[in-house]
Amino acid sequence: MYFPLFRYSDMSDSIPASDVAETPVTPATPTPLAEFLLRNQPLLSLRNHLGVLTPYVFDESEPKVGSEVAAALDSAVALDLGWLARIAITREDRTRWLAGMTTNAVQTLAEGAGNYNFVLNAQGRIQGDLYAFHEPGRFVVETTQNQVPRLVEHFDRFIIMDDVELQPLTGLTALGIAGPRSTAALASLGFDAAQLAMLEQRNWLWNDIAITVVHAYSVSIPRFELWFAAEHVSTVWTALLANGCYPCGIAAAEILRVAEGIPAYGVDILEKHLAQETSQSRALSFAKGCYLGQEIVERVRSRANIHRLLRHFALEGAIPQPGTELRVDDKEVGHLTSVATLTRNGTTHSFALGTIRTEALNAKPPNAQPKIEYDGGTATPLDTPPKLANT
Repeated sequence: MYFPLFRYSDMSDSIPASDVAETPVTPATPTPLAEFLLRNQPLLSLRNHLGVLTPYVFDESEPKVGSEVAAALDSAVALDLGWLARIAITREDRTRWLAGMTTNAVQTLAEGAGNYNFVLNAQGRIQGDLYAFHEPGRFVVETTQNQVPRLVEHFDRFIIMDDVELQPLTGLTALGIAGPRSTAALASLGFDAAQLAMLEQRNWLWNDIAITVVHAYSVSIPRFELWFAAEHVSTVWTALLANGCYPCGIAAAEILRVAEGIPAYGVDILEKHLAQETSQSRALSFAKGCYLGQEIVERVRSRANIHRLLRHFALEGAIPQPGTELRVDDKEVGHLTSVATLTRNGTTHSFALGTIRTEALNAKPPNAQPKIEYDGGTATPLDTPPKLANT
């Protein structure tokens, strides 16, 4: 496990550079949930995650993070998603303008539906990622807190003669529910989450609190988001714990993210990458019409010429650090970007995300998998995510 641990009471200016987001909120402040929890737990473990401080781990007894991971795989956990942010896009030209700024077909989204997108520059390099949701009279885009300033600045440069307004939705926060019993936990609160398709959202009034429920992107573990006014965070959090959810910190959430092979912008996906190099076809539409950077995306598709790919790996051997080189026949072919280890049914599993040159993935001899090595172990590319959850 590679997550640095520090306590809120011990924070100083000497936070390790590797633990600080590329464009963090300055100074890093606790999320609304962290602020609420700190009132009764002043030594609560927090981590600077994507520009804000969020609970790192809740279970301070052995096996610590492992128990939170197990709860997510077997039952349901409640998570702090205060590191996410939302921006509303309104006015008459909103649909045409947003379609010209994103890589997926936002213009065909039904009301309540969403999709995943990259934001590119004219050279086809990724400037950020977001989920776009179609709401009555507007679009809402969801991204991470540390991406908001840069994305808004990027967007503003391309609002020229367009009747478009961007409005960061301040005063909101989000909590997450993950695990095979997520829908049961929401049902116990009165919401039928089973009715939502993936990346669909619906408004819900619960105990006079307006909540937007999102069926978040899910690989093997069902995930949901609850968006509401930050002033209600204590009420909603307490209700989730009282209705079958275990508290889960960002340490366990990151282990699950890597185990499922979900890349994070600024960690696994960087500005230097082209869209197809990320292996995230879910972010691309090839039938949507023109958008910024489309020429490069189409050129890559027509030539089918990708030199590197982001892949999900199962690891065997020593547990490496992010940045560790990958080699084939003693030749450097890539590096790992995220690494996580978990124990399941008495067996330890290690996973990673990493970038690797495409020629290293070609079988030699035919129908044989090249041996991809790192210091102390081997990495095997995964075509499908492992089935770890009890679903």
